[in-house]
Amino acid sequence: MNILYKLFVALSLFISGSVFAAEPAKRIVALSPHSVEMLYAIGAGESIVATTDHADFPEAALAIPRIGGYYGVQIERILELEPDLVVVWGSGNKAEDITRIKELGFRVFDSNPSTLEAVADELESLGELTGHQVQAAKVADDYRRQLKQLRSDNAAKPEVSVFYQLWSTPLMTVAKNSWIQQIIAVCHGDNVFIDAASDYPQVSLETVVLQEPEVILQSQDEGNIIGVDWSEWAEIPAVKNEHIYQLNADLLHRAAPRALFGIEALCDALDKAR
Repeated sequence: MNILYKLFVALSLFISGSVFAAEPAKRIVALSPHSVEMLYAIGAGESIVATTDHADFPEAALAIPRIGGYYGVQIERILELEPDLVVVWGSGNKAEDITRIKELGFRVFDSNPSTLEAVADELESLGELTGHQVQAAKVADDYRRQLKQLRSDNAAKPEVSVFYQLWSTPLMTVAKNSWIQQIIAVCHGDNVFIDAASDYPQVSLETVVLQEPEVILQSQDEGNIIGVDWSEWAEIPAVKNEHIYQLNADLLHRAAPRALFGIEALCDALDKAR
């Protein structure tokens, strides 16, 4: 693609942006796995013309062309595809890529839910942008209802101390402002590293031993599971009582409607130790 064509596309988008701002998006570039899940959930999945690596749910998403990942996105491909909406991920896409996409005049929505409740809000926002308001409202309402029920079902349960193994090498966990901590809180778990200095701190094996967690949770990534041999640390209650559980990372780490299943799985794991 030559530079004149790029400039022509950018100018056309800039001029027409205000005219079509209220029109439902029909060609969407979704630059995160969670936004792809949301768009399919509200019935707008077929409008996605490109996405990034690891957008693998539902199965139909596997057929969407990939134009990048955590390392960056191909701006030229976005220009070629001429989308009428680009759904970026503020904390997951490279800042310079987002800036460039905006500079080119594309209609941009930043899907970056930071709380469990915000998932429902963003479903509704995407519904407005794509003309799927009715289905989006239904999905959002169902999500809010189920989340409220999960909070209620677990609120009176005894607290269980938990260590969440985000990764093994280096050994990393989650703290108070992390997405996973919100899920642990719904399940009335007591995160032994909740007050760490950063949201995703690196910790030592010795520190975990001193915290004496009753449950150890790991994502199902093979590299994470085999990275630490917890059997060597029998003094940890979770090891001694065999309360080490592997959970589906996609359900726990993605801010999408399926997070409800992640909450249920984590709560079930904690219940086994109660």
